[in-house]
Amino acid sequence: MSVRAEKVGSVIKRAIAEPVARLAAEHSAGFVSVTSVKLTSDLQIAKVYINVFGGKLTPAQFLPIIDDKRGMLRKLIGTKVRLRFTPELRFYIDDTFEQMQHIQSLLDSVQHDSKETKVNLDDYKMELKNL
Repeated sequence: MSVRAEKVGSVIKRAIAEPVARLAAEHSAGFVSVTSVKLTSDLQIAKVYINVFGGKLTPAQFLPIIDDKRGMLRKLIGTKVRLRFTPELRFYIDDTFEQMQHIQSLLDSVQHDSKETKVNLDDYKMELKNL
């Protein structure tokens, strides 16, 4: 992503963070945050990544709600951000936190397995000394 696309993405992120939070409050979706906005190099499409924590709705249930308000959010961006073309918004669930938890559990299981292997090797060495 180009430097310009990164800058425009951060401006768009700030512009829609508050309306997305209000939309979540209206629908009892809990705490919803815009984690990142990634634009294509031509600034025509903005991929908006959101996190949903707590509340009555799951992230998969909140995604269609925010997708229905896509036009209103795009219009808001058009008024707040000076661009030749207002990018089309596409919303995605940010699963970075779940991926981090999965990787951590894998690392923990490897560490646990290596401790068990070390204990077994030590037992084996003691048996060799006794022979």
